[in-house]
Formats: sequence, C-alpha cells, structure tokens
Amino acid sequence: MTQAPLRPPAYLQPRPKAAPTFSSTSLSAVAATTAPQLSRSPSQSRQSSPSRQPAHTDTSDKATAALIRRVLCPRAHAGSTELRPIDELLPPLTSSNETDLQLYAIIAVVVKEFVCPWYGKITPDQVFVEEVVRLFAHCTRALEGRLRVVDLEGLVFDEIPELLESHVFDPRVVYHTLNPHPALSPVPDPSLAQTFSEQRNNEAAYRQLLVQGALAVLLPTEDLENACLRTLVADVIGEMILGTGIGGKACEGWLILEGITNVVENVKTRLEPKSTGGEVEADTRSRLEKFGLLEEKSDKVKQGSYRSSRSTVIAQIFWQILQYGYLIFMVARFIILGLVAASSQASRSSGVAQTNMSLPTKFSETQAHRRPAISFKIFSMISCLLDLSNRMPWFAGLLSLIQYEVTDGPGKVGHTDGIVDKFLHTLIATHILTPSLLPPTLLSLRTSLFPSNTLAPARAIPTLSQQAAIRRACARSILSLLPPVVAQRYFNTKDEGVMEKEVEDLLDVFGDAYCNKHLVYGVAELALVRLMPELAEKGVRELMDGRLGEGWDL
Repeated sequence: MTQAPLRPPAYLQPRPKAAPTFSSTSLSAVAATTAPQLSRSPSQSRQSSPSRQPAHTDTSDKATAALIRRVLCPRAHAGSTELRPIDELLPPLTSSNETDLQLYAIIAVVVKEFVCPWYGKITPDQVFVEEVVRLFAHCTRALEGRLRVVDLEGLVFDEIPELLESHVFDPRVVYHTLNPHPALSPVPDPSLAQTFSEQRNNEAAYRQLLVQGALAVLLPTEDLENACLRTLVADVIGEMILGTGIGGKACEGWLILEGITNVVENVKTRLEPKSTGGEVEADTRSRLEKFGLLEEKSDKVKQGSYRSSRSTVIAQIFWQILQYGYLIFMVARFIILGLVAASSQASRSSGVAQTNMSLPTKFSETQAHRRPAISFKIFSMISCLLDLSNRMPWFAGLLSLIQYEVTDGPGKVGHTDGIVDKFLHTLIATHILTPSLLPPTLLSLRTSLFPSNTLAPARAIPTLSQQAAIRRACARSILSLLPPVVAQRYFNTKDEGVMEKEVEDLLDVFGDAYCNKHLVYGVAELALVRLMPELAEKGVRELMDGRLGEGWDL
C-alpha cells in the first residue's frame, strides 16, 4: 500500500493524477467559468440581497482557490504574479478536481484555525504544513482505491440500515445487553459514580484503537516509523474528530433531528413545483381586483359563471384523467427503458476480483456473494420505523409476499444478477450514489462547520423546551412530505396535532445520546472494516509487525 516518497522541493510538487472515474474539469476552467458571474451590472447588484453576497463570495470556486493558495501554498501565492491552478501546486487527493478543491478547502480551514495559531509562534517554516498535506494526500488516494472495491450499495442500503433497525430499542440496559459494545461498557449508572469514568476511559481507548489500526494500514512506511508523528495524528483524529465531533455532539438527539429537518427541507425544495404562468397571472388579477383597478363583474356574468360551473367540473376531471394517464405513461416508460438498459449490464460480482489489492478471504467471499437489492435491509428498517406490522399488518404482509415472489418465485427475477436486481442497481448507481454528489456534500459540510471559512462559535446546548420545539419541527417537516390522503390513512385520523404527536413518538428512538453512540460507533466501525478489511482479521500489533517488523516501538 505504500508509495514512493515525494521529492523534497521548495514547495509541494504535483503528482500525475490518476484516470478519473467520472468527468472532471480543471480548476482553471472552473475559475474561468465562474469569473464572469462575479461581475454584475449595477441593477443586478441592487437587486441582490446584501446579506447573501458574502456567502456567495466565500463559497465560490475562485474564493476557495484563493483560500487554499493563501494557507497551503503561501510562497507560491506570494512569489508569482500568474495564478496557477491548484492541481499544479498540490498533489492530487482523488481522481476528481472538484472533490480535491473542496477537500483542500476543509484542510486549509483546519490548518488556519488549529495549526497556524500555535505553529506560527514557533517558526514561519511551512515544512510541517507540507508534510500534513502529503500525508493526507497519501491516505485519501489509498482510501479511494479501496472504495472502488467496496460494495457501497450493500453498505449504505443493507448493512447500515440493519444497524438502524436494531437501534429501535429504548431502555439503556436492554439495548446494551442486546447490542454490547466495548467502548460503551459499563452502562453509566447515576448511583455508581465510577461507572461514568470507566466508560469514558474505555471509549477513549477504543477510539485510539480504531485510529491506530487505520494508520497502520494507510500511512507510508517512513511515516509509520515516526512514533511522535503517529501519536500526534492519532490524538488529533481520535480526540478532536472522533471524540468531540462524532462521539460527542453528533450523538445528541436534538442535533440528529435538526439534520433530518435540513435533509427534508432540501428534498422539499426539489420536489415542490415552481409557480406557473397561470398561477402568476391569477395572482396578478386578484391583486388588481383587490385595489379596484379592474371592473367588477356584472350580475349577468356572475350568473353565467354559475351556469358554467358544471362544465368546469367536467373539464377539471378530464384534465386530471389526462395528468394521471401521462404520469402512468412516464412511469411505465421509465421502468421499461430501465429494464432494457439493465439487461445489458455486467454481473455485480464479476468486478470484485479485478483489483490489485490483496484482500482477506472472508472479505472476498462476502463481496462475491452479494445480497439482492430488493432484499436490502433498508426496506425492513423503514417498515420497523413506521411500525407497519402493528399499524397496517395487511400491507406489511403484502409487501413481504411480493418480495418473496420476486426473489424466490418463478424466474427469480429479483435474485442477484436478475433483471430486477440489475435495474435497481443501475437506478442506485445513476441517481443516488453518484460521484457528482460528493463535491456539493463537502461544500455543505464546510459551510456548516466553518461559515465564512472561519471556526464557528460553540453552540449552547438547547434547553428542554427548545429540544421539544426541534422535535416538533422535525415531525412537522416529515409530515409535509406525505400526501394528506396517505397520512390520514396511515395514522387513521385527520387531526394534524395527533399525527405530529405520533411522528414525535417515532423520533424518540434518537432521543438518548448513549444509545445513539452505539449506532454512530457501529457505523464508523463498519465503514472502517469495509474500507480496510485487514482490521477484521488482524489486531493493531499484528498490522504493525507486518509493516515494520518485530522490533518496532510503540
């Protein structure tokens, strides 16, 4: 897994970028296309909101590239009048220039906020920053290579939903008994003060074990031999990222509910149709009539409108039939074209063996026998969260019967590499797990954690009443996605208050931070094992012995 070390230049020398897995453009082309958008006419400047302009400037590609040059390449930024693209100044992190831009922006903000304040007081030299960038580039390239051989669909739609499904338990002791975790033992008991300290110590040791194992696999040999560097990186990742971030605030129930609310709102903005010309015209006429700028309709016209009400109802029914017919036609066309395209797709298990990595035997066997897409645990997880077996047992039984007939019925069209399985696989790879979603996701993460490319002030923990308001807002946003007929049928009521209360009861599964830690650490451990399957068969000492020999120092 190790690569040849880079030559020590005046500043970081670029390395040839691997063949991209999808279409990517250079940063210079991106800057050239975004530059004309920054020059606006005076009328456009007056129409834009002043409060939104700084956010656009901070998150644009041009401002992001300037931040990266100023923090990570200060000598190249100050000594040259011609701005060179980022991919010519820094080593590639992935096979996509857009993803590299967002990743380097996050690294630049972290270095500016956490490294420069104390390292700049010691020396103005940039060697340490260059070493950090080089190590990060080595690790990301290794992770990208491993990610290509991982069954990402099975991880996202099968294994992680299985953890979510087992998360629907309330009492701490019962949950920990059914899902024991070494980092969360013993269960904190208010009557025994020592249980809190023991649990925190076990959790800290577990985080160090995860980080040390990952470093033993990803770091190059010359950096792995440096015990000081290895300890520093392990403390930063284990305590700052895993401890304070993922194992701390990310496990709070109110923060999880806020994340769900934001996701739902983003989905609503994409699903809600824009105002049509007819709606705008009707709104304009109503405003003109309101202010008396249009003549009122005469009594004869009103009587004529009453007479034509019946014909209007018939016309509405006719257009509704046409709309539903067109919708059914488009859905059928989408399914038929998808099945035709999926029939020519290669086998899902045929591409696993085509890799230069020496993967463990168990991992190769698991990847070769992949679960059918229609049997992914995400469907049973949704059924468990919605409590379909108790609320609508007939519907849950019908779905189970359909799933069985598709996978094990005549033809086995839903079995692995069947026509339905290939269709769902193509649908997921084309519309859900697309590489083009990664740069916007990284941009949203950076703007959330570091608004205006600076460290945001620490947020105070909401009070109980504020947490209740957050849970209520999350329930209301989820209900807004459901059509009224579906919501009334599912909850068996038309009272919106009752429906919101029942959705809040469903969201209580994320109310306990201790139980959420089981889920978060389980997902993190599962992702690490899938990316680095060596961790499932060997311990940290065995991995270090294999890399450095028997005589390495801790």
